[in-house]
Amino acid sequence: MACSAASTTTAALISSNPRAFSAKSKPVSQSLALPNSFAGSRAPLLSRVARSVSLSRNSHSRRSFVVKASSELPLVGNVAPDFEAEAVFDQEFIKVKLSDYIGKKYVILFFYPLDFTFVCPTEITAFSDRYEEFEKLNTEVLGVSIDSVFSHLAWVQTDRKSGGLGDLKYPLVSDVTKSISKSFGVLIPDQGIALRGLFIIDKEGVIQHSTINNLAIGRSVDETMRTLQALQYVQENPDEVCPAGWKPGEKSMKPDPKLSKDYFAAI
Repeated sequence: MACSAASTTTAALISSNPRAFSAKSKPVSQSLALPNSFAGSRAPLLSRVARSVSLSRNSHSRRSFVVKASSELPLVGNVAPDFEAEAVFDQEFIKVKLSDYIGKKYVILFFYPLDFTFVCPTEITAFSDRYEEFEKLNTEVLGVSIDSVFSHLAWVQTDRKSGGLGDLKYPLVSDVTKSISKSFGVLIPDQGIALRGLFIIDKEGVIQHSTINNLAIGRSVDETMRTLQALQYVQENPDEVCPAGWKPGEKSMKPDPKLSKDYFAAI
């Protein structure tokens, strides 16, 4: 394939029962030409959304910012759009429903452009190699592309040294209808593939973090892990916030004009 890369109600538990792939779904053509935007030249998307930021007080009379986005797009602060789709896991076809995870696990949901490409396998295998670390943080990982489950299966059955994925420790979801990519605002309509979008969804089904890279730019598993850890820390410690580059064990900050001075005095 000539590709250079590429509040409260939702999340996803995997059903282990294989399900037949719909005969109406069409596998992606394997003769796609190299799109111009793979060089990173695609014009930036303009946000059509105005966010409302409300200032609230917690029980300790300290102030914290609560962002609730109002939009059709899944911006941070919104409930993640639910979906149910076919996926490949452990070399079998299974069904994945995002909302099945609600109240149970965090979810790392990432989109990539196409199977059998160049940058994509480096990301997909990197997440798989670090899967146990996400598992310890009560987090599931889900990869999504517009390819069919048959393409996913063939890629998993291809050795890494030959550009394949080998066995993965999390499901690859098939979005042949492109409805999932569209609902998460990462679909490139004129090319029919997704940008490199990544979303961290909490146990309440709310999107707490999102990044979207253009097709030629791979993502960092380290930064995804760090952001997830920061998210979990502030949810467990609602009267604290995490400064730039925060990692577990480092000093956090009180969101208060006086109390924050403890942090600044220590750095």
